[in-house]
Amino acid sequence: MTQAPALPVWRSMLFVPVTVARFVEHAAERGADALILDLEDSVPAGEKQRGRDLVPQAAATVARNGADVVVRINRPWRQALRDIEAAVSPAVQALMLTKVESADHVGMIAEIVDELEAERDMVPGATKFVALIETAGAFFRMAEIARAHPRLVGLSVGAEDFALAVGMLPEAEGLFYPKQQMIIAARAAGILPLGFIGTVADFRDLDAFRAVIRRSRRLGFAGASCIHPSQVAILNEEYRPSAEELAKADRVVAAYDAATVAGIGAIELDGKMIDVPVVERAKQVLAQHRAVMAREARARP
Repeated sequence: MTQAPALPVWRSMLFVPVTVARFVEHAAERGADALILDLEDSVPAGEKQRGRDLVPQAAATVARNGADVVVRINRPWRQALRDIEAAVSPAVQALMLTKVESADHVGMIAEIVDELEAERDMVPGATKFVALIETAGAFFRMAEIARAHPRLVGLSVGAEDFALAVGMLPEAEGLFYPKQQMIIAARAAGILPLGFIGTVADFRDLDAFRAVIRRSRRLGFAGASCIHPSQVAILNEEYRPSAEELAKADRVVAAYDAATVAGIGAIELDGKMIDVPVVERAKQVLAQHRAVMAREARARP
């Protein structure tokens, strides 16, 4: 596995239509790890340029409590170029790239961002990418896309667009296979698999949403985007280790360390065999907890 350095902690990524002032004003209060200023679907064609003009001030506003700022750009190249010009700045941590078709697609955007960062006296590589798989052709190139560039820190399947592209309904049954493939491609590349098995369209049934997120984390997702503030707390809670998981992980690591000192390779704990994969999983749980705690420490109340 190629491990990307310093992956962000993005349990929750809340979409914010950049042209709707009341959403921008209150976004920082929602508790999301990242706020996605949207220049794509939530912005009508006639409002695109106004949306770009609003990005600098909106980025400062939504970040005031410590959330990372992500800007979702449009796919048609002429629109995308204008979006990138407007978005790249020290106030924006990442771009969300829509309808990514290939590794070359990512590379071309990276080349543009290289130039903009240099022109704007930014740290090279400061602007990270999240790639969205939203077409049938891109599905077959997910592994290459996931490894396309060091700027890439996350991968996701855009459920609604992908389902439309392949002629199916955006339901869990049909999305399971492509999203599972995405998880494997992202993990193999050392980046974040983002999302859940389902869509972001129905936000009213929060109990059902929690059940979906809990299952999705078990399948390997690391965080997800959402369209309504009521979903943020659920994502933050479910995409972090529970107190029970932490206690178990601590016990596993402690027991195995003691066994190692005693020259024992595998042990039994609570009636189950504890060997290297189990211990490594426990260490991952503890590392994830530390990362979440550091993320929360950076955020201001």
